[in-house]
Amino acid sequence: MSKPTIFCVIGTRPEAIKVAPVMLEFKKFSDVCNPLLISTGQHKEILYQSLATFGLTPDEDLAIMQHGSTLAQVTCRALEGIDRLIAQHEPAYVLGQGDTTTTLVAAMGAFYRNVPFGHIEAGLRTDTVRNPFPEEYNRRVASVSADLHFPPTTWSRDNLLREHHDPSKIFVTGNTGIDAVVLAANQGEQPWYPDFTGRVVLLTTHRRENWGEPQKNIAKAALELVNRYPDILLVAAMHPNPTVREVLIPILGNHDRIKLIEPPEYELFVKLMQRSSLILSDSGGVQEEAPAFGIPVLVLRDTTERPEGVTAGTAKLVGTVAERIIDEGSALLGDPAAYKAMANAVSPYGDGKASERIRYLVLKSLGIETPAVPMWD
Repeated sequence: MSKPTIFCVIGTRPEAIKVAPVMLEFKKFSDVCNPLLISTGQHKEILYQSLATFGLTPDEDLAIMQHGSTLAQVTCRALEGIDRLIAQHEPAYVLGQGDTTTTLVAAMGAFYRNVPFGHIEAGLRTDTVRNPFPEEYNRRVASVSADLHFPPTTWSRDNLLREHHDPSKIFVTGNTGIDAVVLAANQGEQPWYPDFTGRVVLLTTHRRENWGEPQKNIAKAALELVNRYPDILLVAAMHPNPTVREVLIPILGNHDRIKLIEPPEYELFVKLMQRSSLILSDSGGVQEEAPAFGIPVLVLRDTTERPEGVTAGTAKLVGTVAERIIDEGSALLGDPAAYKAMANAVSPYGDGKASERIRYLVLKSLGIETPAVPMWD
């Protein structure tokens, strides 16, 4: 009897990071399954860079991105490529992660070929399908045809139950991003700013809904915090998108306590989070990862599909109005008691064993018994 092929489909840097521990987990059981890492190539250099931390490279790369591509063009090229690979390899299961166009296409491609689809990080929701755009739409559609849902928390599970998805197909696993953080944190030394004795504030901003004026507000607020607190070094890890850079560089690019850096490879980014005292970010992954190190996060968005961290006190939703960001940043940087309360809040996102749970559940659905791990809830 041939071993079933499992597709782990990725296309962007965040997917690469969160799927890497899942892929490594399936590789541990390569005697009973054949895991293949499939990349659409939504991101290229930074995707490969992130995978290198885990010793992985894609088995197939569709390399779909072309300069100036629209969402429709990306979707069409990715769907055609995924369909071709499913026909070629005949996988027994397709796994997609989160809310990217790649995940949407993985779900559609599996459905069209009548192949079971498993949704990692399922059940995240905001109040409107248009925010964040297009991610909220992508993850809702991916849920429609999923045969197994892997919500990271009980909150995301409850979202799926409210939408009347089959409870027998929903399993709370914790977030695979925590698995990735744990793996990366245990590698290497701390290389960031060893001679700087003050506090590091990390800034990451890239989301489409923040392009333009919101990003200008974010940059101006970050600059004001640097000017207000002379012991702060602001480190802005800049997304490769020129739309982001053309806003950040003019505002932040001429200050002796501001470092504009290229996106570090994943292991180094984890070390940078560990080195930071405060993080300003619109990244969903950072909202989950930073609390693992006790680092407060001010979320530069008006909505979040990860409210568990806000409820737990590890993150605070502050939007993109400059005055609000300055006020909330100052409240933490200027008040040790407020900072300690947020830094000591307990992360709700996982225990580093989400990938083991996903491996067990997928292989069990294919009639293959492997070691089990209790569910996260």
